[in-house]
Amino acid sequence: MSLWESSLAVRIPVADGLLGVKPMSHSNISIFVPHLGCPHRCSFCDQNAITGSNALPDGEYVKALLSKALDDGLDPASSEIAFFGGSFTAIPREYMLELLESCQPFLKQGFQGIRLSTRPDCVSYEILDILRDYGVRTVELGAQSMDDSVLLLNERGHTSLDVELASSRIKEYGIRLGLQMMVGLYGSTKELDILTAKRLIALNPDEARIYPVAVMRGTTLGRLYESGEYRTYPMDEALELLAKLLSMFSESGIPVIKLGLHSSVDVESRLLGGIYHPALRELCESLIYRRELESMIEKEGVREFTVPKRNLSSAIGHKKSNLSYFREKGIEISIKPSDSQTERLLPAQI
Repeated sequence: MSLWESSLAVRIPVADGLLGVKPMSHSNISIFVPHLGCPHRCSFCDQNAITGSNALPDGEYVKALLSKALDDGLDPASSEIAFFGGSFTAIPREYMLELLESCQPFLKQGFQGIRLSTRPDCVSYEILDILRDYGVRTVELGAQSMDDSVLLLNERGHTSLDVELASSRIKEYGIRLGLQMMVGLYGSTKELDILTAKRLIALNPDEARIYPVAVMRGTTLGRLYESGEYRTYPMDEALELLAKLLSMFSESGIPVIKLGLHSSVDVESRLLGGIYHPALRELCESLIYRRELESMIEKEGVREFTVPKRNLSSAIGHKKSNLSYFREKGIEISIKPSDSQTERLLPAQI
């Protein structure tokens, strides 16, 4: 496996497809900076398992990675350089500048810009001046919850006000804003998770990520889980909630670019419990379509439907689960692809 292949994360924002907007292919050259810079070890956090990385990259590593990506034929015009895994704006200043400086020759070769993730309480105007000068295009904030009691219980070390202030500053600088939330945290409820989504939507981010809690061995949540003090939602209830949250963001015009953790040996080897499935997003999208199909069957009595080709798998359901669901109810339905780019689901024209 090449250096680029081991670090390239490709995403296609399926949520755009759910909105009836043609999704665009986009790639991140992902560089992980696990834990360094984080002033807190949050209750759920095991960055090494989540990122599959223990080593810290330096400027030379970044240059080698990006050079290899270009040599392998990557189109920089549809790619961002992404620093994930830690609190980028809280790492030692000299190290942060080294990483940003190493990207500059590649921005001149056409990369869209730099993307990074950080904490809401580590976004000062001074930091934003630096980020703007070095070509940072997108900042993702790990908000996780907008309930201060949940943030405190999970040892986040920041408040919901910090999320609001940092979001406002990022948008003020013309930098794209991404917001990340977690579902099923210690002390949270479905109502509080929905309230978090509403408050994040009100901040009008350019994109969002939804991470249901996966409980990792060796974390605070892991110990609470093993003692029986902490349990998150059962999977069926979690899917209902996640489908609702996904619809809330999508209906507000905010693409959810990631739902759930990437499946990996590192995650699954340390996983104790929580809300985890390698096809979690597909399960949620299948459920959204199931509810729409049920409504149209009940209200209009139709049995044959068309959906845009890109959404056919979601409409049919994960492993054809929607077809099986209706068949068990004695209802045979037909779902066929269409060339429509605007309509999500329609009765088939007879």
